Amino acid sequence: MVISSKKSLINYRSLIRIIGYLLVIEALFMLIPFIVSLVYKETDYFAFAVGAAITALSAVAIFTCVPAGRRELGKREGFLLTGSVWIVFTLFGMIPLMMSSLSMNVTDAFCETMSGFTTTGCSVLEDIEDLPHGMHIWRCLMQWIGGMGIILFTLAVLPMLNSSGGMQMMNAELTGITQDKLRPRVSETAKRLWFIYMILTLVLAILLCLGPMDCFDAICHALSTMSTGGFSTRNNSIGAWDSWYVKLIVLAFMFLGGVNFALIYRASIGRVKASWHDETFRSYVKIIGIISVVLIIGYVANCHPKFNANVIVDPIFQVISTITSTGYAVTDYQSWGSFVFPILLILMFVGGCAGSTSGGAKIDRINFLVKNCSNELRKCIYPNRIYSVSINGRVQSPDIVAKVMAFLWLYLGLILLGGIVLVTLGMPISDSLFATLSCVGNTGLGAGVTADSFALVPDAGKWLLSFLMLIGRLEVFTILVLFLPGFWRK
Repeated sequence: MVISSKKSLINYRSLIRIIGYLLVIEALFMLIPFIVSLVYKETDYFAFAVGAAITALSAVAIFTCVPAGRRELGKREGFLLTGSVWIVFTLFGMIPLMMSSLSMNVTDAFCETMSGFTTTGCSVLEDIEDLPHGMHIWRCLMQWIGGMGIILFTLAVLPMLNSSGGMQMMNAELTGITQDKLRPRVSETAKRLWFIYMILTLVLAILLCLGPMDCFDAICHALSTMSTGGFSTRNNSIGAWDSWYVKLIVLAFMFLGGVNFALIYRASIGRVKASWHDETFRSYVKIIGIISVVLIIGYVANCHPKFNANVIVDPIFQVISTITSTGYAVTDYQSWGSFVFPILLILMFVGGCAGSTSGGAKIDRINFLVKNCSNELRKCIYPNRIYSVSINGRVQSPDIVAKVMAFLWLYLGLILLGGIVLVTLGMPISDSLFATLSCVGNTGLGAGVTADSFALVPDAGKWLLSFLMLIGRLEVFTILVLFLPGFWRK
C-alpha cells in the first residue's frame, strides 16, 4: 500500500517520513537500556530488544509505504509534526515498560512514559528502588531526550529540514515567547544547543561520580538533572545520599537547567556580561535569592534545627528544584511549616527562564504581566499617556503582549479545568489542583493523594494528566491550535 500523492493542504507525506526518521533515532536510543540490561544480566533486555525492533520496523514500513513528497513545511506542518511526534515517541517508548518485569498496563505505561519525555517527573511507580538498571536508565534517558526537545534533536541531525520549516518547528517546541537563532542556519542553532546540553550533562556525571554516588546513579541523575526532569534511582530522591556535596552539585546544575541555553552559549564564547544584562535572568536570580531567604528563616523559626550546612543548603535546593520544575526533594519540606506550601505553588507556576529545559509559565511572561499591569494602573492616573512594555531595552509589540496575556489565561484555565475534572473523579480538591498544576508545569511534585506517587489517581485522571503534561511541555498553543477548525482549512 502506498499513500496517494494527491496534493493536500498539509504536507502529510513529508510529516510521516520525518516521523519515520525519528522512530529510527528512538530505536537507537532503546539500544542503550538494552545494553545496560545485558551488562547487569537482567531479563528486561528482551523488552528493550522487542521495543527497539518494533520501533525500527515501523520506521521501515513508513519509508516503504510513504513516497517522498514536496519538502516545503509551513506553520501548520510545524505544529502538527511537533504535537504528533511527542505522542508517537510516547506510544513506542512505553512498549518496554509493558513488556518488562514491571508488566505495566497501557494507562500506567503511557502516563509514566509521557511523564518522562515531557520531563514532568511524576511517577505511577511506588517503589523506585526495585526497578532493574535498564529501566532506570530508560526512564532518565527519556527525560534527557525530552529536555532539550525531540524536534530540536531532529533539526540537529537532519540538516535537510533547515530550509523546509525548521524555524517553524523550533518555535513550536522550544519554550518561550520568541526564539533567537544563534546561527544563521536553524540546524546550526540546534547543534550548538544540543552540544552545550551534552557537555553540561557529561560534566555533571563526572562531578557526581567523584562524590558518594556510584557511576550508574551519577549517570542517571545527570540525565534527569540537566533535563530538569527529576526521575531518581532512589525513593528518597537526592536526600537518599544525605551529602551536602551531592546537593550543591545538583543544585548548581538545576540552576543552569533553568537558564536560557542561548545565554549559556553566549557565556561560553566569552559574552558573560550578556547574561547579567538579560532582564529575565536577573529576575530569575532575584526570585531564587528572595524566596530562599524566606524559606531559611521560616525553616529555622519553625523547626529549630541544629545549625549546619543543610540548614542553608536544603531550603535553597528546594527553591531551585521547584522553580526549575525538576521536582527533586532532599527532605520532608512539608514539615517546615504551612507557609511552605503556598510558596512552592507560586514557584511551580512561575517556572524558569524561556529557552531552558524547565517548565512553568516562565519568568519572561511574568515580567510581561507585571509590566503590563503596571502600565494599566498608571493609565488610570494619566489616561492620555501612551505606555509600552519594554524588555531588555526593546519595546514589545502589542501583538506579543496580547499573546502573553492569552497564554497566561489559558494556562490558568487549564489548571482550573483539570482540577475540576479530577475532583469529579473522586480526588480531594486541594490534591486535584496541586496535581494539575504540577503536570501542566511539568514539575512532578505531589501532595496528599499524590505525595508518594500518582498510582492512586484514577485511570481517567492519568490520561487527563498525561494530556496536560504534553500541553505544558509544548506551551499550550502548539497543542490547542490543533483543535481549531480553521487549522485544517485553507
